[in-house]
Amino acid sequence: MNRHVAQYRGPAALAKFAAGQSNPTYRIDAASGIYVMRRKPFGALLPSAHAVDREFRLLKALHPTGFPVPKPLALCTDSNILGADFYVMEMIVGRSFWDGALPNLNTVQRRSIYAAMLDVLAQLHSIDPAAVGLGDFGRPGNYFERQVRRWTQQYRASETEHIEDAENLIAWLPQTVPAQERISIVHGDYRIDNLIFAPDQPSVLAVLDWELSTLGDPLADLSYLLMNWEVPHDGTAGIAGLDLDALGIPTLEQAVSHYAAATNRRVVPDLSWYFAYNLFRLMAIVQGIRKRIVDGNASNTQAAIMAQRVRPLAAQAWSCAVRAGAADLAKRRS
Repeated sequence: MNRHVAQYRGPAALAKFAAGQSNPTYRIDAASGIYVMRRKPFGALLPSAHAVDREFRLLKALHPTGFPVPKPLALCTDSNILGADFYVMEMIVGRSFWDGALPNLNTVQRRSIYAAMLDVLAQLHSIDPAAVGLGDFGRPGNYFERQVRRWTQQYRASETEHIEDAENLIAWLPQTVPAQERISIVHGDYRIDNLIFAPDQPSVLAVLDWELSTLGDPLADLSYLLMNWEVPHDGTAGIAGLDLDALGIPTLEQAVSHYAAATNRRVVPDLSWYFAYNLFRLMAIVQGIRKRIVDGNASNTQAAIMAQRVRPLAAQAWSCAVRAGAADLAKRRS
């Protein structure tokens, strides 16, 4: 920190944030201010996972554009310092929302928060990757084709039991990949609890947790966010089953229309395939958490609770796949 962070002064105290299932994240309280550090997890890791150097590169590219991300301060790839790659960024102070119902806000405030969330996603997807030095941040070709292959490999690498719904998805998804129309910077985990809002107004101060970011189809981010309208409300981001009109939260159709208007996109396709893919990907991520529990490397104290979601996520993903026309495959496999 003395060598690489401008105006840094110690001493410093370190405390781990409780949130976060993947890269351990720490608050650094120093004489010169508050900082945040993200490092790779402890222990053996899956291939291509936890690339904090990619996160740092993306923050460094986006911050000068005015897009709301923390200012990156220093990257360390010398494992002799902490035993793993890590980076330091500024601390953003604001409001974090974990419950998609926003129970402590009124209808006007809820509507504004959701509008801001959709607008910032549209803003991200309007950035030209090449113009900010990220033209090579993702591989060429169909994004979803690559992602289905990647998350199948990740799932296989951390598999602990046979799950029939997962096997059905692994067979069906590659056969039905939709054509890609656009390419943009994709966050990969865009949801309300990965945003920090201003303390006194509905503006986004920072988008966090860029570990899964790449170049790809912006519909990946949009459909991932819109899955919250499909997931039953349980105190987290899911809002299915709530009286959205009474709460001032946009319906799924209104959210799609808002994003489409903000991106000048006239048509958004049926999202059932995209929901199936996103749930499959989430299932693979949670399976990775489950494997880290087995290996003794889980970062979050709630990891065991998360790990119990693998089968339900697989079942929900397959349900969306059936809605997208996968019933024939199920019959053939049976």
